[in-house]
Amino acid sequence: MASKKRGAGQTAVITGASGGIGLELAALFAADGYDLVLVARSADALTKAAADLSKAHGVKAIALPMDLAKPGAAAKLKSDLEAKGMACDVLVNNAGFGMLGPFAEADEARLMQLVDLNIRALTELTRTFLPAMVKARRGGVMNIASSAAFMPGPFMAAYYASKAYVLSLTEALWEEMRGTGVRITAICPGPVATGFQDAAKMQDAKLLKMARPMSAKRCAQISYRAFREGKRVEIPGLMTKMMVGATRVTPTGMGLKLVRSLQS
Repeated sequence: MASKKRGAGQTAVITGASGGIGLELAALFAADGYDLVLVARSADALTKAAADLSKAHGVKAIALPMDLAKPGAAAKLKSDLEAKGMACDVLVNNAGFGMLGPFAEADEARLMQLVDLNIRALTELTRTFLPAMVKARRGGVMNIASSAAFMPGPFMAAYYASKAYVLSLTEALWEEMRGTGVRITAICPGPVATGFQDAAKMQDAKLLKMARPMSAKRCAQISYRAFREGKRVEIPGLMTKMMVGATRVTPTGMGLKLVRSLQS
């Protein structure tokens, strides 16, 4: 008799799931028996991903295209799930984006979208679905932060600050959830080969020329294992771990100059 998969009877809701880390994480959850709810703005890519994952792993996978940066998105997502008779056992907050350039010259509307998606939407989604996890004494939340969370980031100031918020919130919730059966993990990758860099207009940044981006698949594998183990924080990759470690002993003024040079 085949052994029951760990995620059987549970549903993982994954944002930013149309590609990159989100899609690779979706495949890992599906392989573990979780049904999937994939959320992103790209309807076509999301629908294809859901169909492919369902066929490959024999799980239920649905696509819910929506813009999570819009107010009320978390409530709508919960309502949509309830209408389909589904719940959120595991939440993966992967949706987010960055902007490269001087803060004073940033497009204001785009800047507010970054804050709304990277901070507000993640907070709303977590607050919306966490109570049921606590009641069930199982499940968890995986928040995709960044190695940028450990330092200020000149020329990507709002992005770095948003990821510092994600890391701080996640670590606090990890402590609050200790002993409840609910796992909370922050993932803090360095550069990963996804569409993030193109969207942030970072193609010419020195940082990307110096460090070879990790594959989204490898990042997802490390992240998934860390979540399964209940780790508070995971920094995928030895080089990224070393870089983050260095920031903790580098004077802030020196670190600011270094980050500025790498992103110019």
